[in-house]
Amino acid sequence: MTLGIKLKNLFASRRQFFVEERNGNRRRLISCCIWIVLAAYLAGGVLSARAQKANRQTDSALLQRLRNAQSIAHLGNVEQALALTNSLVDEHPDFAPALKLQGELFETEGRTSESCTSYQRALELLPNDTELLLKVGVYRLVAGDKQQAVKSLLLLLKLVPNDSEGLYYLAQAYQLNGNDELALRTIRKCLKFDPDNASVWQKYGEFLCNSGNYQEGLRWLLKAQQADPTLEGIDLDIGAASYNNMDLPNAVKYTAKAAELQPNNLKALTVLADAEVKLSQWQEAEAVFERILAIKKDDAYSLLGIGHCSLEMKDYASAASTLGYLLQRDPTQVLAHFYLSKAYVGLGRTADAQHEASLHNLMMEQSSFAPSKGKAERDKAIWDQARQLLADHRESDALDLLQRSAKGASASQARPYVFLAALYFTEGNVEEASRNLKRAQEIDPKVEGAHTYQGLLALRDGDLDKAENDLEAELKLDPNYQLALAELGEVRYRQGRWAEAADQLTKSKTVVPRLLYLLCDSYFRIGKVSDANLTAETLSAYGRNDPEVVQGLIDLLNRNGQAELAQRLSGNLKP
Repeated sequence: MTLGIKLKNLFASRRQFFVEERNGNRRRLISCCIWIVLAAYLAGGVLSARAQKANRQTDSALLQRLRNAQSIAHLGNVEQALALTNSLVDEHPDFAPALKLQGELFETEGRTSESCTSYQRALELLPNDTELLLKVGVYRLVAGDKQQAVKSLLLLLKLVPNDSEGLYYLAQAYQLNGNDELALRTIRKCLKFDPDNASVWQKYGEFLCNSGNYQEGLRWLLKAQQADPTLEGIDLDIGAASYNNMDLPNAVKYTAKAAELQPNNLKALTVLADAEVKLSQWQEAEAVFERILAIKKDDAYSLLGIGHCSLEMKDYASAASTLGYLLQRDPTQVLAHFYLSKAYVGLGRTADAQHEASLHNLMMEQSSFAPSKGKAERDKAIWDQARQLLADHRESDALDLLQRSAKGASASQARPYVFLAALYFTEGNVEEASRNLKRAQEIDPKVEGAHTYQGLLALRDGDLDKAENDLEAELKLDPNYQLALAELGEVRYRQGRWAEAADQLTKSKTVVPRLLYLLCDSYFRIGKVSDANLTAETLSAYGRNDPEVVQGLIDLLNRNGQAELAQRLSGNLKP
């Protein structure tokens, strides 16, 4: 579903300065809340401690200047009004009503960053101003600062629990933070207080679909579309929901409409192409893939799609050409190897077909143990954030982040300490890694991963016996723990036990280039040349962005008499 932030007409709401155009007549309106804030400011009741400390005397001249700026804005001269307001703010930087008016005028001019700065300054002076809390929260959300957006919006809702706009944006902040359950709960609450708002219906439908309830989500999306067909992204939302509900004809209908309204909307084009592929509408799907390529040159998804369409239309030469080009650019495209093998069958190239099929099978086995792309991206984001916190010497915050992010088997008190140890290990901080592993095992002696990282620390120091003992201890707890299997394979390799090394590394389904190199070399050493060559191709694919790895592989192949394969894979070396 659509993950973009929908602003629900925020910039034409009851709360702010806005511009309207109707029947060619331009009307500029200043909301009365500037004067509400001004009254509170003069009364001193809502001033922050900082503002009170400033102890400014707001005389009649100051009030008159603010009224003049407002009147000029009413007449449509925003530039002159802004100039007067800027002058007022320069002279009285703690005058909150002027800062707020300045923010609204900047907003009207489309100067988002400056508007946000003015609102933020005003909020420091008026920390309980609900309008400012909303504006700052939304600006932070749009800027990607989700945590601060949540903080501002929660404070707003503490002051005004039934504020539907605050709930609407808080729900989106939760969603973008990956907390779909809390997002759905919040948008339900918003719906309770704003039951007739089509934008809320749309967002509720979207979140229901995100939770897997496509049928109910689709019902709310259709209700929203019937109430307001102009809602941003509504056709795409309905098309995507229809696709996930396996209503493919309607998926095509609505995403085609969305793509017509926004010809460069890649998501709409992607869902449209996928739906047409599932309907076996090969020519139509191919045309959509071509449209995506026109927008996003050499897009792997579209090249794969075109190759698949050509294959299904029995244009084997075109399929082989397109898929071969894709695999030159990205040899990790597992499905492309499968389609290419079928294209080669159609062209009568039996040996090439068998080779591609073998590569596909091997890479499928490896990828079956890898996390999904979405999970991998979420995990990377969390690890990157935790790594930065450690770099800033904020270990307790990093630990808190890892504890909050832990789910499933990882949701234990001890596991986050293992993650911390892993981060320290990757940074070469052995002492801190050891300390956190010790703490993890104090909490739970059987915590997943602790023995493995103890083994990695021993392996780093060249203590193969201790590394072997630690890794085998991990495998006693979980015989299929992939990292332990792979690292035990490295231990066996260093011990010169090539057959056992190959066995352990194969079982691990590793795609780590360094370990694939050990596997390839082990196969050569025990005479399994065919397996070594197949491993070399997967190593070349997964290590293509590391010239040192590819060069090491080429040298290994040449040393083992595989000059032809070495020559072919040398094309993966980047200049």
